[in-house]
Amino acid sequence: MQVDLPEGFGLAAFAGRWRLTRDITDHRNQQRGQFTGEAVFSPEINGLSYMETGFLTMAGQVPLKATRQYLWQEINGRINVRFADDRPFYDFLPGQGEVAAQHFCQPDNYRVAHDFRNWPEWHSRWQVEGPKKRYEMHSIYRRDTG
Repeated sequence: MQVDLPEGFGLAAFAGRWRLTRDITDHRNQQRGQFTGEAVFSPEINGLSYMETGFLTMAGQVPLKATRQYLWQEINGRINVRFADDRPFYDFLPGQGEVAAQHFCQPDNYRVAHDFRNWPEWHSRWQVEGPKKRYEMHSIYRRDTG
């Protein structure tokens, strides 16, 4: 779906600080959780470093500090997301209202759908399935203006 995204929408549009909330549903045991924190896209020589920090709360458990790190790069017009150790994760074509990608990590399958239709707020929905995994994560990113 084509929507009105900023002119030249690409990697640079993500730079900066984002407020992040994530709802998690583990379908194996119907356990629910939430992550609350921030995601920061910081410029570096090879693209943008993505650092996520916050607290993960699963139902009935004490909140845990959680972090996640990736490298986002723009290569041949696509946004390429890599793990912090430089292994490939997934890529997508920016400029569309909705994009989808997949990553297979034996024996698990990770599918993501990014929704940019309400930019600068954007959503990511992950579905993860494997022999010992079956969960969904819905993340909402809002530009931190303060």
